Amino acid sequence: MNATAHTVPVTDTAPSPALSAGARRLSLIARLVILAIVGQTLFFKFSGAPESVAIFEKLGAEPVGRIGTGALEALALLLLFPAATRAVGAALALGLMGGAIMSHLTILGIEVEGDGGTLFALALVTATAAAVVTWIHRRELPVVGSRF
Repeated sequence: MNATAHTVPVTDTAPSPALSAGARRLSLIARLVILAIVGQTLFFKFSGAPESVAIFEKLGAEPVGRIGTGALEALALLLLFPAATRAVGAALALGLMGGAIMSHLTILGIEVEGDGGTLFALALVTATAAAVVTWIHRRELPVVGSRF
C-alpha cells in the first residue's frame, strides 16, 4: 500500500507540523483576544459613536480616518484565522495598534473621553496579542518569513 494514500490534507484546523501544541494553543488564544477587542471597537467606529467621532476629530482624521481604520481592522480580523493569512493579519493588527498607541502617547493622551485609560490599555493588550501571533507565525510571513 502506498504511504501517500493515507495522508491527511492540510486545512485551517489541521495542526501545523512546525508548531508545538502549546504554540498553536497560545496563537489561538491570542487571536481570540484580538477578535474580542477589535471586533467590539469596530461597532463604535462604523456606527459613528460620539466617542469614536471625538477621537478621530482630535486626530484631525474624521470621518476618513475612522472609517479607514475600521476597514483595516476588519481586514486584519478576516486575515487572522485562515492558516494561509494569519501571520499577515497579526502583523496588520500589530501595525494598527502601534498607530493607536502612538496616537495616545502624542495627541490623545492615556485617558480619552473620561475612560480612565481603558482604550489605551486595550490597545496595549491587542498589540501584545498581535505581537505574539506574529512571532509564532513569523515563518509564514510573505517575503521576510523565509529569513526566520
